[in-house]
Amino acid sequence: MTIKALMVDVDGVIVHPAYPGGWAERLETDLGLRSADLQESFFKPHWEDVMLGRADLHERLAPVLRKIAPHLTSKDLAEYWFAKDARLDEALLADLARLRAGGVALHLATVQEHHRARFLWNELGLSDRFEAMHYAADLGCAKPDPAFFRAIETRTGFQSSELALLDDRPGNIEGARGCGWAAALWHGTCSLTEVLVDLGLDPR
Repeated sequence: MTIKALMVDVDGVIVHPAYPGGWAERLETDLGLRSADLQESFFKPHWEDVMLGRADLHERLAPVLRKIAPHLTSKDLAEYWFAKDARLDEALLADLARLRAGGVALHLATVQEHHRARFLWNELGLSDRFEAMHYAADLGCAKPDPAFFRAIETRTGFQSSELALLDDRPGNIEGARGCGWAAALWHGTCSLTEVLVDLGLDPR
């Protein structure tokens, strides 16, 4: 199998939260908002629409905050969220850069809404490290839906047999393989070299 492009997940692979408990671990201390309230009032009822691009983050978040945390604007919370969920795995990125230098195209394949996608791509600088970002809100579907993988094939022109996914969720790995992609689960306990060999790539 000849892999021409490696699609890399973002959260849990190349980007990690600032705290072990996630980006919202100190939300109440820092911003006076209980993460449980945010989960119940925003993420549970609204996140799917926002994540799939059917609604804008701020349009849904602002009225929720007016009820549960009127001292915060949606911009305040988004800036905090994005900043606290932006720790890069520089070692993995360096290994990926060597793979890219060897001729394998690197793309991002991730479940994001529009605002954080732009933050990751532009402000966090992932545009310098990857050739393209394919994300849920832009595609209108999310991993592991086969439509997500097929949309990437259509956009890039790569055949399924030429694509591989690096992801930290077993369900996404199964979804990619079901579409004919190579796929490897990333859990950070082995080297990228070992993962690439499993995908049929020789990183040397």
